[in-house]
Amino acid sequence: MYSRSAALLAQSAAALDELTGGRFDLGLGASGPQVVEGWHGLAFDKPLARTRDVVEVCRKVWRREVLTHDGRTLNVPLPGGLGKPLKLMTHPVRPAVPVWLASIGPRNVRLAAEIADGWLPSLFIPELADRVWGDDLRAGAAERDPALAPLQIAAGAHVEVTADDAAAVSAARDRARPSLARYIGGMGAASANFYNDLVRRYGFERDAEAVQRLYLDRRPAEAAAALSDPLVEALTVCGPPSYVRDRLAAYRAAGVTNFRVNVNAGSDGPRAVERLKELTR
Repeated sequence: MYSRSAALLAQSAAALDELTGGRFDLGLGASGPQVVEGWHGLAFDKPLARTRDVVEVCRKVWRREVLTHDGRTLNVPLPGGLGKPLKLMTHPVRPAVPVWLASIGPRNVRLAAEIADGWLPSLFIPELADRVWGDDLRAGAAERDPALAPLQIAAGAHVEVTADDAAAVSAARDRARPSLARYIGGMGAASANFYNDLVRRYGFERDAEAVQRLYLDRRPAEAAAALSDPLVEALTVCGPPSYVRDRLAAYRAAGVTNFRVNVNAGSDGPRAVERLKELTR
């Protein structure tokens, strides 16, 4: 949301919705200060207000309103300039493209529950989700526009259906370690890693501290190995069919409406999805 204007996001989403026959969902995230400031050269300021402004502008564009917006981070047309209020020339397939917000921090999650069509959490642990995010989801829902449908939740994990063998299960979980370590240890600065903060909130402070220290010291393999087995198990869905079926049920019980299947590069992703469908029929 810092690298693209709100109007560009809305135009792109409308075009993609047309190309897909009305099947496109717009996923948005604020990113973080390391990327926004280090790559785009913009100040990472007011991410909550920016999110609200962007979503409101997108929805106005899709409704083909003559666009005016006076927000905390965005004013359209730009005051004092030569711009005039405009509207989208084309007619969107739908007057409202579903908006999904990627968020894991308390205030961002509350905002998602208030204004978004869907929520995209990361590093989701079903048994701990309500303890970490429940109050924020309920607070946001209390402010939600009744015209919006109930919030959808798309959470996922590294998935492998294995033989009923301890070694096979362990090997499958180990294949998820490098990616988990990269997020928990290396995404963001030492003082601003939202994924690391989340793992601490889950109660895995030792994991968070050790993995971040090793990863930022450019020792990614050691960082991956430092993840505790209980944390890796909690953040993955790897095991024999009965285990995987039970884990998917736990996600459903935690309120997840859409399960995202993460697989390793080179893996047969479509086959993995079909395998899960077979298990849940």
